[in-house]
Amino acid sequence: MRLDGKKGLIVGIANAQSIAYGCAQATRALGADLAITYLNDKAKPHVAPLAEGLGAALLLPLNVAEEGALEAVFEAVRTRWGKLDFLIHSIAFAPKADLQGRLTDSSGPGFAEAMDVSCHSFIRMARLAEPLMTDGGTLFAMSYLGAQKVVEHYNLMGPVKAALESAGRYLAAELAPKNIRVHIVSPGPIHTRAASGLAEFDTLVEETQEKTPGHRLATIEDVGLVVALLATDAARIVTGDTIFIDGGYHLMG
Repeated sequence: MRLDGKKGLIVGIANAQSIAYGCAQATRALGADLAITYLNDKAKPHVAPLAEGLGAALLLPLNVAEEGALEAVFEAVRTRWGKLDFLIHSIAFAPKADLQGRLTDSSGPGFAEAMDVSCHSFIRMARLAEPLMTDGGTLFAMSYLGAQKVVEHYNLMGPVKAALESAGRYLAAELAPKNIRVHIVSPGPIHTRAASGLAEFDTLVEETQEKTPGHRLATIEDVGLVVALLATDAARIVTGDTIFIDGGYHLMG
């Protein structure tokens, strides 16, 4: 149950409150070597100190919407390590007008952009990771309960995350012969920069905490611990599921 010598790519750290940062901390604590990306020059000052604290071997710019940016990251990983053992995809985006309006009224371009950044980029990462995972590996992406049930104010992201969860199942089946496992992780609501774009998010947090059996919400550390475990050989036969890390909230009616 260690990750010594394993190489991981973490996509989605924006600051110390990011779910991806919790995952980076936990996998690093188990001995993994990390490559970390940041969105743009504006984000770099917030991410660089975290990457330094984690002893990251690579700190790379990545905007998945930019032509060639994703390929450049994987080429840097190949050059530095020659392999990759796990990948954590923790990014999502939708234009504010589409995110905060009704799904019925969402624009075609807005929906397409949300799908590209939040879902198809994970498929693209899987394609680029496959040849680097010569000894097998693990792919992770982040979802939310709104993919499976209607959550007020989640709107456009519900169908987008549903597509991500479905993509995870198909990728798991396709990549299993190469011993590459795929997990879609579904935490409860966590105060992150991305979540701040949802309307009435504070209300959602309060209502979720009240309804959760233990009245405790998941933290980025909770998510990181589960992800780190799933990246080890202890979970070598587990693949293709959506893993809820929400204190049992998804069980409640």
